[in-house]
Amino acid sequence: MRKINEECGVFGIFAPEKTDVAHLTYYGLFALQHRGQESAGIVVNDDGVFRVHKDDGLVNDIFTPRIMETLGEGNMAVGHVRYGTTGSKGVVNAQPIVVRHIKGTMALAHNGNLINSYELREALEEQGSIFHTTSDTEVISYMITKERINACSIEEAIGRAVKKIKGAYSLIVMSPQKMIAVRDPNGFHPLCYGQRADGAYVIASETCALDSVGAKFIRDVLPGEMVVFTKSGVLSVKDNCDTAKPSMCIFEYIYFARPDSMIDGYSVHEARRKAGEFLAEEYKVDADIVIGVPDSGIDAALGYAKRSGIPYGVGLIKNKYIGRTFIAPGQKSRENLVRIKLNAVPSSVKGKRVIMVDDSIVRGTTSGPIVKLLRDAGATEVHMMVASPPFLNPCYYGTDVDSKENLIACKHTVKEIADIIGVDSLGYLNPKYLPYLAGDGTKGFCTACFDGKYPTEVPAQIRKDKFEQKITGKE
Repeated sequence: MRKINEECGVFGIFAPEKTDVAHLTYYGLFALQHRGQESAGIVVNDDGVFRVHKDDGLVNDIFTPRIMETLGEGNMAVGHVRYGTTGSKGVVNAQPIVVRHIKGTMALAHNGNLINSYELREALEEQGSIFHTTSDTEVISYMITKERINACSIEEAIGRAVKKIKGAYSLIVMSPQKMIAVRDPNGFHPLCYGQRADGAYVIASETCALDSVGAKFIRDVLPGEMVVFTKSGVLSVKDNCDTAKPSMCIFEYIYFARPDSMIDGYSVHEARRKAGEFLAEEYKVDADIVIGVPDSGIDAALGYAKRSGIPYGVGLIKNKYIGRTFIAPGQKSRENLVRIKLNAVPSSVKGKRVIMVDDSIVRGTTSGPIVKLLRDAGATEVHMMVASPPFLNPCYYGTDVDSKENLIACKHTVKEIADIIGVDSLGYLNPKYLPYLAGDGTKGFCTACFDGKYPTEVPAQIRKDKFEQKITGKE
């Protein structure tokens, strides 16, 4: 079940002629809704005139027919769906951020988390900068606009700025004439681009968003690369490439991304299926049926069933009109959502020994109610297989796990966790399999949340609400 908070999704389109870029961005954000459900925004560029709308909530609720009409047509647009890992909830922190500076206007959408945002913001404030949000995205926008004053182009300003920011960032920046995609040197989170039949270029966090607007995938943006889209064509700037070890977040494959997406050349569905197969090799359990916890546990369950020879079945049904459980603030809200989001299928599990496969256990607060659903439906045994290792460390790159006190595996043994959630047995994916989920074991991944091996320095300030604390003087 959903136990940790999401990241964000970014989407941009650069069209050769004026067209309905607002609706295309809407479709793209709809495809990326799984990456963030707090807020969403779209900025349309109509020959240098920026029209923007953003609000709290889901894409379909925010962008009504009336709002879409006001956004109108344009030759470029950038969009964003948010779950904030830095900064409070609320429309004030919704993206994209629009900045009107001395050399023009800029819109920026960001997926990731900076590890030096606190220090950068303090330095900017000492120089007179006034911040209107509490997200690190505004820090990035200030760094770019500060460099833009003396730079010959927006891409030159971005190139200078990203050399000073550290951490995870997949950015889309829109100026009056250009669209620019940037990925951090570690490549923590995905970013790719493609092209539609009408010639429009599309940039997105995942390939599923390209598919949603009929764009053919061209390639992933390389770690450290900046790709500039103009009417003259596409320019790649690789000054920042090969300056850090590639460290794609392994949890993109385990949970974050949609299973129909390809990330850095590897299928998310296949990565999850492999995780299930690895679990079946390590944990041989006598059971009658294998089921997956919708949605991201299903692929691993299929892999477990295939390798073990135990039949796969549908044991849990998801109410698709409820947002991802972990988005709900507060523990009681999360538990209530579990009850209305999932229901067991008695005809599948009654009188059977069930293997339940899920993507992860972080807090351990939603797994117990799911197990109870199965037992109440008549399951005689419930064995839980987890398609990731135990979470033992906080993440500083975009996953909202900022304290060990929230991680059940830091407090309890595997046997104790099994007793807490009420399963007959519990098995986690062995960390040794992680490099083989998407590749031959040689590709670099960030697995710090499991093993504590961070690919960058650890930030001095780690609280998600660090900027709120700064404002209120409660540090």
